[in-house]
Amino acid sequence: MALPFLGAMAGASKAADIAERPKRLQVFYSPNGMTMEQYRPANFGRDYALSSTLEPLAPHRADFSVITGLAHPKADAAGDPPAGHGRSCPAFLTGAKARQTEGPDIRCGISMDQVFAKHVGDATQLASLELGIDQASLLGSCDINYSCAYTNGISWLTPTVPLPVTANPRAVFERLFGDGEALDPAARAARFRKQASILDYVLEDAQRLAGELGMEDRRKLDEYFDATRAIEKRIERASTSEPVVQAEDLQQPVGIPEDFGEHVKLMIDLQLLAMQADITRVSTFMIGRELSNRTYPQIGVPDSHHMLSHHGSIPEKLERLAQINRYHMEYFAYMLQRMKETPDGEGNLLDRTLVLRGAAFGDSNEHDHHDLPVIVAGGLIKGGNHLQVADGTSMSNLMLSGLQTLGVATDSFGDSSGPLAEFADV
Repeated sequence: MALPFLGAMAGASKAADIAERPKRLQVFYSPNGMTMEQYRPANFGRDYALSSTLEPLAPHRADFSVITGLAHPKADAAGDPPAGHGRSCPAFLTGAKARQTEGPDIRCGISMDQVFAKHVGDATQLASLELGIDQASLLGSCDINYSCAYTNGISWLTPTVPLPVTANPRAVFERLFGDGEALDPAARAARFRKQASILDYVLEDAQRLAGELGMEDRRKLDEYFDATRAIEKRIERASTSEPVVQAEDLQQPVGIPEDFGEHVKLMIDLQLLAMQADITRVSTFMIGRELSNRTYPQIGVPDSHHMLSHHGSIPEKLERLAQINRYHMEYFAYMLQRMKETPDGEGNLLDRTLVLRGAAFGDSNEHDHHDLPVIVAGGLIKGGNHLQVADGTSMSNLMLSGLQTLGVATDSFGDSSGPLAEFADV
């Protein structure tokens, strides 16, 4: 089981320690666009007022910046059939045009997260994590003449290999800390009863290690084990819950909590635990699969998310869609808070992480990929700003700047024309 960075591993001043900690990339993706009138702040600069959608981020105002005007030109139809989701979602992290196909000959581009993962190399146990809330759609077409592979995920290892999203927290935990055996639910339950807890299994080694550490390192180790045990218990509760039947009459896999909010928080916590232990430095998270038809009765929105995204400018639909957007933003705020609370050497996880949050559309009703709702956050940027870039500026310019900030020696990415000049002000 991997351990967090402990003071016994290296001695240095706090500032020097934070500067030497590994850099990380975290991407948070929301599906089906945004209600831009409720999202976009009314003014620019450092004295901008938070919009209603951004209000949940108020405690973290100094930690993020909003960028307005970015686009994905490669998501243009360019003569292909109108299928905005099938082109915009794969372009989000690649800046590349998706090949129109329903078959196995899919093609797009290498995503930003995988460029950074290659840069990190074998420094970590896992090159990257690709997590989400929704199970992948069936094979075939999910948008007009576009394979479901284009909307199931946002990470591309190569132009022809999209990386699958994992939605089952039990599977994620076993990938991070388990033995990797492909067990059926009954076998997993039997093993869990026998082993009881990964922490109990390694308790003897943990006690031996603790005896060799100083007081501060023992505190950090206890804190880390407490966080791990808490997640184990949440996964165990989810595994023993009754199956839930969705609208499509599909049974949820064992290990997925019935409650949406619990599921989201658990997946976020698993990502941060993996980064704290330096199991990976690269993670992407989809709070919903593109074209998601999830409903949100817990916030008074029983309508399908995707159907609401085609609101036709009807005020009632716009209001319900804005509720979903704000609800998703609350979980982004949760992620930032948890990163600030998670120790990383002498600092916290946010200190050395570049966080990118966005969606493949601005106005979802128009499938508008020329004014994207993009937020950058973390200790590697200045924060506290609302920047406007020239309309139509490729988001690839931002991703190029982000890669350079993360230490990747490159002068191009996707359809970039150069680093984003305004990134220095972010």
